[in-house]
Amino acid sequence: MGKFIVTKRVNDEFQFNLKTDSGENILTSDGYNQKNSCLIGIEAVRAMAHDDARYVRKIAKNDREYFVLRAKNGRILGKSRLYYTELEMENGINSLKINAPNAEVIDETIDYIYDNQPK
Repeated sequence: MGKFIVTKRVNDEFQFNLKTDSGENILTSDGYNQKNSCLIGIEAVRAMAHDDARYVRKIAKNDREYFVLRAKNGRILGKSRLYYTELEMENGINSLKINAPNAEVIDETIDYIYDNQPK
């Protein structure tokens, strides 16, 4: 079972990464302005992970393979890391399909109040 790790970027956007139990990154989201939107994105990944039609296979400028997972409305839910071979990329897609549905959500963001004390 994998883990969705929710973090906050330096530009104050929220993002998630889906990682395997061994720490390998499977999928990275775009940035979200609201944490709740980020959590909704995680649920969309869970819902779309099984559907092979949602995966767009691509080749980067450096000729490495990667995939994008899209929602039914076309929005990008996340992008994979770069792979050296098509087989590695397909294994990454299979790993997402296996890990996403039951992955634990770990929220690594901390909300601060005005005096910088954790809420």
